[in-house]
Amino acid sequence: MPDTPFTPEAVSAITGHMNRDHPQETLAICRALGGVPRASAARMTGVDEAGGDYVAVVDGAEAAVRIPWSQRLVERAQVRREVVRMYREACELLGTAPVGEDDGGH
Repeated sequence: MPDTPFTPEAVSAITGHMNRDHPQETLAICRALGGVPRASAARMTGVDEAGGDYVAVVDGAEAAVRIPWSQRLVERAQVRREVVRMYREACELLGTAPVGEDDGGH
């Protein structure tokens, strides 16, 4: 058993899913929680037990963004719950309605 559930394969699967299927949710999270409110695009580049890494496009330039989870994650399944929580929080802060309210857009 690996020391971390965030193996390179798991990170690739998580970031691939977010970037392919949830780019608007990722952008909302970065705008509201990542300190880049003027971002025009964002993609997830990594995850670990402490947080998620993103690259946001702000005024045409890429900026690295690190957003911590609300708690240390010890299993991969927790990432989904954290991302849904973060997305809902971001929508609240941005004053927008979550897409797919039944499951946070995921």
